[in-house]
Amino acid sequence: MLFSVGDKAVYPAQGVGIIEAIETKEFSGEVHDFYVLRICDSDMTIMVPTANAKQVGMRSLVDKDNVQQVYDILQNTDALVGTLSSWSRRQREYTEKIKSGNLLEVAAVLRELYLIAVNKELSYGEKKVLELARRLVVKEVAFAEGVEEDQICSRVEGVFQN
Repeated sequence: MLFSVGDKAVYPAQGVGIIEAIETKEFSGEVHDFYVLRICDSDMTIMVPTANAKQVGMRSLVDKDNVQQVYDILQNTDALVGTLSSWSRRQREYTEKIKSGNLLEVAAVLRELYLIAVNKELSYGEKKVLELARRLVVKEVAFAEGVEEDQICSRVEGVFQN
């Protein structure tokens, strides 16, 4: 997986970024190439060794043809909701899924927290995870479809309004 300057890429738990440069740096006498990735939401810059990009979970945006899978996951309200386990256990599971960088896993976290919110008020921690998952899903799908985030946000919210 090779990225070029100007490409959009997804960094796990941070979201969509743009490759601003590919730089060569020397560390401990060894020369390494790095992707300089600017995260769109936070303007944070991350330097990712090109040799480790796949290992750390950096990937291309979801393909426009695969966006429907995200909506399918969100609409699968029959999925088992983990309200039976404690918040600390669910938080660990959610964090692992978000850190995986897999958009479908993040969508599953979003769905589950929305479904839990139907039956009870979410805790502060749950709300924070919900917001992170929503931001990651909405941003990537908006970029993939080439539309405004507001449109995606409305579509996601609409899934859970029924």
